[in-house]
Amino acid sequence: MSHSARIFGWLLLGFVRLLTGAQARWLGCPPKAEQRIYFANHQSHADLVMIWAALPQELRGITRPIAAKDYWTSSPLRAWITGQVFNAVYVDRTRTDDSDPLEPLIQALEQGDSIILFPEGTRGHTGEPQAFKAGLYNLARQFPNVVLVPAWINNVQRLMPKGEVVPVPMLCSVTFGAPVALGADEERGAFLTRAREAVVALRDQ
Repeated sequence: MSHSARIFGWLLLGFVRLLTGAQARWLGCPPKAEQRIYFANHQSHADLVMIWAALPQELRGITRPIAAKDYWTSSPLRAWITGQVFNAVYVDRTRTDDSDPLEPLIQALEQGDSIILFPEGTRGHTGEPQAFKAGLYNLARQFPNVVLVPAWINNVQRLMPKGEVVPVPMLCSVTFGAPVALGADEERGAFLTRAREAVVALRDQ
């Protein structure tokens, strides 16, 4: 990370914490420098920033959020923030070839990075997460030693509702739950349902 990106990162972190509190609640596991996939609900573009800000400093440096390439590189500023400050992994949602959409995530995990994943794929419009897509299951199968940690991001959709540009101050939090492990013979649908339920269960805790 460049010096300017580091300075901007600290300023952004301070702004986010002032605006939201960025409270982290570790209920099911402690913050630990091990390779993890954090998977969470998704209702706002601010989700990426919120969960990044909630992590302690020693985890932010080894954890890369997944970002939609078409949105987060649509302007030079967004591209600089996600690329230089967050070290994001870009996913191409508009690809037209037969390339594997998980390839950038696989590369990051092979390099030993932790990642932040939103298994719904797109933002939801209600309090209930949409059905999880297959990506989380496929990564869990390919990387059985990576710890899968569910998280619930609270109030971010009220902080920056869809279509709004200026955020509204709102106390927000991220609750991290107990790790979820893929069973040896567990089918994809059963696992994705169980993983989604693990996220939803954190909502009221």
